[in-house]
Amino acid sequence: MTENNTYPVSKTDQEWREQLTPEEYAVLRKAGTERPFVGEYTDTTTEGVYSCRACGAELFRSETKFESHCGWPSFYAPLAQDRVEYLEDNTLGRTRTEVRCANCGSHLGHVFEGEGYDTPTDQRYCMNSIAMTLQPLDHAGSEAQPRSTSVGGTF
Repeated sequence: MTENNTYPVSKTDQEWREQLTPEEYAVLRKAGTERPFVGEYTDTTTEGVYSCRACGAELFRSETKFESHCGWPSFYAPLAQDRVEYLEDNTLGRTRTEVRCANCGSHLGHVFEGEGYDTPTDQRYCMNSIAMTLQPLDHAGSEAQPRSTSVGGTF
C-alpha cells in the first residue's frame, strides 16, 4: 500500500470546501461513505468514463463496472494501477484497503478481493457515486465532448 503526500492537484482545505458541496467534501476529503443504494451511479449502465469528482482524473471505464448488489457502484479494475493509490484502513474494527485518487488524494471507496465474483480480477472496487462523475460515450463510441458556446465574435 502506498500513500502519496504530494499530488499533482493540491489545494488547501478551504479551497476544497469552496469547490465541493458539503456532501462531496465529507466523502472525498474526509473519507466518508454515502448511504448504500442512493448513489447516482449505483445502477446505471451508461457507457462512459468515470472520473474523480474533485479533480477530473479518469479512473474507471464502464466496461469494468458490474452488478455486485452491494449498494455502491462496483468495478473490477481501474483504468490503470497508477490512477489510484491504496491505503490500509483499520476503521470499523477490521482491515480494509482504501482507494484514493492518485491525482488529488481524494477518497473514492474501498477494494475487496476473493469474494467470488465472476470477474477477470476477482476484485470489487466499491466506489462512492458522489466521488465520481460519468462522461458518457457518444454514439460513435468515443467520449462525448462538452458543447461549447460562442458569444459574439466571428467564426
